Amino acid sequence: MLQSDESLDAVVRISVGRHVSAAATEYARDKIAWALRYASEPVLAVRVRIVGHADPAIIDPIVAQANVNTAGVSVRVQVTAATTREAIDALAERLRVRLERLSRRWEAQRGGDHLPTDSASWHHGATPRPRLPYFPRPIEEREVLRRKSFALARETCDEAAFDMSLLDYDFHLFTESGSDVDSVLYRSGPTGLRLAQLDPRPDQVSPGAVPVSISSARPPVLGVEAAVDRLEVTGWPFVFFRDMERGRGRVLYHRYDGHYGLLTPAAL
Repeated sequence: MLQSDESLDAVVRISVGRHVSAAATEYARDKIAWALRYASEPVLAVRVRIVGHADPAIIDPIVAQANVNTAGVSVRVQVTAATTREAIDALAERLRVRLERLSRRWEAQRGGDHLPTDSASWHHGATPRPRLPYFPRPIEEREVLRRKSFALARETCDEAAFDMSLLDYDFHLFTESGSDVDSVLYRSGPTGLRLAQLDPRPDQVSPGAVPVSISSARPPVLGVEAAVDRLEVTGWPFVFFRDMERGRGRVLYHRYDGHYGLLTPAAL
């Protein structure tokens, strides 16, 4: 919810990298402003980043990402496309969908319900989002560029699925509320969503409306270097593992730029 163009200028920050059309900034501002009209709560901050890769081997070299803070809730969307204009159009449309979904959730909560009806089946009937291809950086050049430590949300799989959808992630690290165990919810398995836990406790997982299959496998105990090796050998988009020092669940994943990101629960 924005009151005026002045409000938009005050909260929206757009950055454009190399290999991106010079007209991208103004076009992105107009399209993002359109999408923000679907936010039912005040928009506090918007960060848009558009970057391109010059490598001709990449089919969709433009990566566009938007991070929106609306009433203290984060909404994140990320897309790839062949051209800058296509990327911005897709980004704005995906942001609109996320904001509408969040608005329905708030309306349901005000009415005493838990989640909006479609949140329990958000992954059904929708066009599958192609996995974001990361930049094919040579393995010897890859580094852990982002290390994020945060307090894990204690929530149900329904809530984790909703958050994962809002943040446009393929996985979500959280503490499952029924079992009180570090867990990762990710897109896979016969139901479309699968849960991996540091200490698998399927009987204690809180029941919900979202169909979730639960892995019985325990994640390996690894250091960061060993996790990198496992990520490269398996070709998976991420590796969930137990920290050797603290015994907590961590996630190492491929960033869009070909480097790695590391998620770690904050120390208690």
